[in-house]
Amino acid sequence: MSLAIFDLDNTLLGGDSDYLWGQFLVEKGIVDRKHYDEANARFYEDYKNGTLDIVEFLEFALSPLADNQLDALHGWRAAFIEEKIRPILLPAATALIEKHRRAGDVPIIITATNRFVTEPIARLYGVEHLIATTPELENGHYTGRFVGTPCFREGKVQRLKEWLGENDHDLANSWFYSDSHNDLPLLSLVGFPVAVDPDEKLETFAARNSWPVISLRNGSCPEDHARRLKRTHQALRIK
Repeated sequence: MSLAIFDLDNTLLGGDSDYLWGQFLVEKGIVDRKHYDEANARFYEDYKNGTLDIVEFLEFALSPLADNQLDALHGWRAAFIEEKIRPILLPAATALIEKHRRAGDVPIIITATNRFVTEPIARLYGVEHLIATTPELENGHYTGRFVGTPCFREGKVQRLKEWLGENDHDLANSWFYSDSHNDLPLLSLVGFPVAVDPDEKLETFAARNSWPVISLRNGSCPEDHARRLKRTHQALRIK
Protein backbone atom coordinates (compact mmCIF):
# COMPACT_ATOMS: atom_id res chain seq x y z
CA MET A 1 0.00 0.00 0.00
CA SER A 2 1.52 3.33 -1.10
CA LEU A 3 1.33 6.69 0.62
CA ALA A 4 -0.10 9.78 -1.05
CA ILE A 5 1.46 12.60 0.96
CA PHE A 6 0.21 16.16 0.56
CA ASP A 7 1.52 19.49 1.74
CA LEU A 8 -1.39 21.68 2.80
CA ASP A 9 -0.84 25.40 2.33
CA ASN A 10 -0.84 26.56 -1.30
CA THR A 11 -1.00 22.90 -2.34
CA LEU A 12 -4.35 21.49 -1.25
CA LEU A 13 -5.49 25.01 -0.36
CA GLY A 14 -5.59 28.07 -2.56
CA GLY A 15 -3.81 30.04 0.15
CA ASP A 16 -1.81 29.71 3.37
CA SER A 17 -3.84 28.74 6.44
CA ASP A 18 -1.15 29.88 8.90
CA TYR A 19 -0.99 33.35 7.37
CA LEU A 20 -4.79 33.56 7.08
CA TRP A 21 -5.22 32.55 10.74
CA GLY A 22 -3.00 35.50 11.64
CA GLN A 23 -5.07 37.80 9.44
CA PHE A 24 -8.24 36.50 11.05
CA LEU A 25 -6.92 37.23 14.55
CA VAL A 26 -6.04 40.76 13.48
CA GLU A 27 -9.42 41.38 11.84
CA LYS A 28 -11.30 40.19 14.92
CA GLY A 29 -9.24 42.38 17.24
CA ILE A 30 -7.90 39.35 19.12
CA VAL A 31 -4.29 40.47 18.70
CA ASP A 32 -2.66 43.89 18.36
CA ARG A 33 -3.14 44.88 14.73
CA LYS A 34 0.07 46.79 14.03
CA HIS A 35 2.47 44.41 15.76
CA TYR A 36 0.86 41.17 14.62
CA ASP A 37 0.11 42.21 11.04
CA GLU A 38 3.67 43.38 10.44
CA ALA A 39 5.22 40.29 12.01
CA ASN A 40 2.83 37.94 10.19
CA ALA A 41 3.74 39.49 6.83
CA ARG A 42 7.47 39.41 7.63
CA PHE A 43 7.44 35.74 8.61
CA TYR A 44 5.45 34.85 5.50
CA GLU A 45 8.03 36.57 3.30
CA ASP A 46 10.80 34.72 5.15
CA TYR A 47 8.99 31.45 4.47
CA LYS A 48 8.69 32.19 0.76
CA ASN A 49 12.34 33.22 0.60
CA GLY A 50 13.53 30.09 2.40
CA THR A 51 14.94 32.05 5.35
CA LEU A 52 12.30 31.35 7.99
CA ASP A 53 13.53 30.76 11.55
CA ILE A 54 10.90 28.18 12.49
CA VAL A 55 11.47 28.42 16.25
CA GLU A 56 11.16 32.21 16.23
CA PHE A 57 8.05 31.93 14.07
CA LEU A 58 6.42 29.37 16.35
CA GLU A 59 7.02 31.56 19.40
CA PHE A 60 5.06 34.23 17.54
CA ALA A 61 2.36 32.00 16.01
CA LEU A 62 1.56 30.00 19.15
CA SER A 63 1.38 32.96 21.53
CA PRO A 64 -2.33 33.67 20.81
CA LEU A 65 -3.11 30.08 21.79
CA ALA A 66 -1.40 30.63 25.14
CA ASP A 67 -3.06 34.02 25.69
CA ASN A 68 -6.65 32.79 25.36
CA GLN A 69 -8.95 30.15 26.81
CA LEU A 70 -9.61 26.95 24.90
CA ASP A 71 -13.36 27.51 24.51
CA ALA A 72 -12.79 30.92 22.94
CA LEU A 73 -10.08 29.53 20.67
CA HIS A 74 -12.37 26.77 19.43
CA GLY A 75 -15.11 29.28 18.67
CA TRP A 76 -12.75 31.53 16.76
CA ARG A 77 -11.34 28.57 14.87
CA ALA A 78 -14.81 27.48 13.75
CA ALA A 79 -15.47 30.98 12.40
CA PHE A 80 -12.04 31.04 10.76
CA ILE A 81 -12.75 27.80 8.91
CA GLU A 82 -16.01 29.17 7.54
CA GLU A 83 -14.71 32.63 6.64
CA LYS A 84 -11.15 31.95 5.48
CA ILE A 85 -10.74 28.26 4.65
CA ARG A 86 -13.89 27.07 2.92
CA PRO A 87 -13.50 29.71 0.18
CA ILE A 88 -10.01 28.40 -0.68
CA LEU A 89 -10.76 24.66 -0.68
CA LEU A 90 -9.84 23.27 -4.10
CA PRO A 91 -12.22 20.79 -5.77
CA ALA A 92 -9.32 19.42 -7.83
CA ALA A 93 -7.46 18.69 -4.59
CA THR A 94 -10.43 16.70 -3.29
CA ALA A 95 -10.57 14.79 -6.57
CA LEU A 96 -6.85 13.98 -6.44
CA ILE A 97 -7.09 12.69 -2.88
CA GLU A 98 -10.04 10.52 -3.89
CA LYS A 99 -8.16 9.12 -6.91
CA HIS A 100 -5.39 7.99 -4.61
CA ARG A 101 -7.83 6.56 -2.11
CA ARG A 102 -9.62 4.56 -4.82
CA ALA A 103 -6.24 3.21 -5.93
CA GLY A 104 -5.70 1.86 -2.41
CA ASP A 105 -3.18 4.52 -1.37
CA VAL A 106 -3.15 6.06 2.10
CA PRO A 107 -3.58 9.86 2.05
CA ILE A 108 -1.53 11.90 4.54
CA ILE A 109 -1.36 15.65 5.04
CA ILE A 110 2.00 16.91 6.30
CA THR A 111 2.33 20.57 7.18
CA ALA A 112 4.40 23.06 9.14
CA THR A 113 1.21 24.84 10.20
CA ASN A 114 0.27 23.84 13.72
CA ARG A 115 -2.24 21.11 14.46
CA PHE A 116 -4.73 23.44 16.16
CA VAL A 117 -5.26 25.27 12.86
CA THR A 118 -4.98 22.29 10.52
CA GLU A 119 -6.97 19.49 12.18
CA PRO A 120 -10.36 20.75 10.98
CA ILE A 121 -8.93 21.38 7.50
CA ALA A 122 -7.73 17.78 7.23
CA ARG A 123 -11.24 16.68 8.22
CA LEU A 124 -12.75 18.83 5.46
CA TYR A 125 -10.65 16.88 2.98
CA GLY A 126 -11.54 13.58 4.63
CA VAL A 127 -7.90 12.83 5.46
CA GLU A 128 -7.43 10.79 8.61
CA HIS A 129 -3.65 11.05 8.93
CA LEU A 130 -2.25 14.50 9.75
CA ILE A 131 1.38 15.20 10.57
CA ALA A 132 1.73 18.79 11.78
CA THR A 133 3.66 20.94 14.20
CA THR A 134 2.20 20.16 17.62
CA PRO A 135 1.40 22.93 20.14
CA GLU A 136 1.91 21.94 23.77
CA LEU A 137 -1.31 21.56 25.74
CA GLU A 138 -1.20 21.26 29.55
CA ASN A 139 -4.23 21.03 31.80
CA GLY A 140 -6.55 22.22 29.08
CA HIS A 141 -4.48 25.28 28.21
CA TYR A 142 -1.95 25.90 25.46
CA THR A 143 1.47 26.91 26.76
CA GLY A 144 2.78 28.71 23.67
CA ARG A 145 5.47 26.05 23.25
CA PHE A 146 5.60 23.17 20.78
CA VAL A 147 6.13 19.45 21.28
CA GLY A 148 8.75 17.47 19.39
CA THR A 149 10.28 18.56 16.11
CA PRO A 150 8.66 21.38 14.14
CA CYS A 151 7.23 19.89 10.94
CA PHE A 152 9.23 22.12 8.61
CA ARG A 153 11.89 21.44 5.95
CA GLU A 154 14.11 18.62 7.29
CA GLY A 155 11.73 18.43 10.24
CA LYS A 156 9.04 17.12 7.88
CA VAL A 157 11.36 14.26 6.96
CA GLN A 158 12.02 13.46 10.61
CA ARG A 159 8.35 13.62 11.59
CA LEU A 160 7.35 11.43 8.65
CA LYS A 161 10.04 8.88 9.51
CA GLU A 162 8.71 8.79 13.06
CA TRP A 163 5.24 8.11 11.65
CA LEU A 164 6.63 5.40 9.35
CA GLY A 165 8.26 3.77 12.36
CA GLU A 166 4.78 3.24 13.79
CA ASN A 167 3.12 2.27 10.52
CA ASP A 168 3.93 -0.37 7.91
CA HIS A 169 4.76 1.83 4.92
CA ASP A 170 7.81 3.08 3.04
CA LEU A 171 8.61 6.01 0.79
CA ALA A 172 9.89 4.12 -2.27
CA ASN A 173 6.45 3.84 -3.92
CA SER A 174 4.98 6.91 -2.28
CA TRP A 175 3.94 10.28 -3.64
CA PHE A 176 4.51 13.75 -2.26
CA TYR A 177 2.72 16.81 -3.61
CA SER A 178 3.98 20.28 -2.67
CA ASP A 179 4.15 23.86 -3.90
CA SER A 180 7.24 24.94 -1.96
CA HIS A 181 11.01 24.72 -2.32
CA ASN A 182 11.03 24.40 1.47
CA ASP A 183 9.79 20.83 0.91
CA LEU A 184 12.70 19.74 -1.29
CA PRO A 185 14.17 17.54 1.50
CA LEU A 186 11.03 15.38 1.47
CA LEU A 187 10.29 15.67 -2.25
CA SER A 188 13.75 14.25 -2.92
CA LEU A 189 13.07 11.15 -0.81
CA VAL A 190 9.81 9.86 -2.25
CA GLY A 191 9.44 7.68 -5.32
CA PHE A 192 7.02 10.08 -7.04
CA PRO A 193 7.54 13.79 -6.28
CA VAL A 194 5.03 16.19 -7.86
CA ALA A 195 5.27 19.99 -7.86
CA VAL A 196 1.85 21.62 -7.42
CA ASP A 197 1.42 25.26 -8.46
CA PRO A 198 5.08 25.60 -7.48
CA ASP A 199 7.02 28.63 -6.39
CA GLU A 200 9.78 29.77 -8.73
CA LYS A 201 12.58 27.84 -7.01
CA LEU A 202 10.64 24.58 -6.93
CA GLU A 203 9.47 25.01 -10.52
CA THR A 204 13.08 25.39 -11.65
CA PHE A 205 14.21 22.37 -9.64
CA ALA A 206 11.31 20.27 -10.92
CA ALA A 207 12.08 21.13 -14.54
CA ARG A 208 15.75 20.29 -14.03
CA ASN A 209 14.86 16.90 -12.57
CA SER A 210 11.92 16.11 -14.90
CA TRP A 211 9.40 16.05 -12.07
CA PRO A 212 5.74 16.42 -13.02
CA VAL A 213 4.25 19.86 -12.44
CA ILE A 214 0.50 20.22 -12.03
CA SER A 215 -2.03 22.83 -11.02
CA LEU A 216 -4.88 22.24 -8.61
CA ARG A 217 -6.01 25.85 -8.93
CA ASN A 218 -7.51 25.18 -12.35
CA GLY A 219 -7.55 21.39 -12.13
CA SER A 220 -5.21 20.90 -15.07
CA CYS A 221 -1.59 20.00 -15.75
CA PRO A 222 0.71 22.16 -17.85
CA GLU A 223 0.84 20.66 -21.31
CA ASP A 224 4.52 19.71 -21.24
CA HIS A 225 4.04 17.56 -18.13
CA ALA A 226 0.54 16.17 -18.64
CA ARG A 227 1.46 12.95 -20.41
CA ARG A 228 4.32 12.20 -18.02
CA LEU A 229 2.06 12.63 -14.99
CA LYS A 230 -0.61 10.44 -16.59
CA ARG A 231 1.89 7.63 -17.19
CA THR A 232 3.13 7.90 -13.62
CA HIS A 233 -0.41 7.78 -12.28
CA GLN A 234 -1.19 4.73 -14.38
CA ALA A 235 1.86 2.99 -12.95
CA LEU A 236 0.24 3.26 -9.54
CA ARG A 237 -3.18 2.18 -10.79
CA ILE A 238 -4.77 5.63 -10.69
CA LYS A 239 -7.37 5.83 -13.44
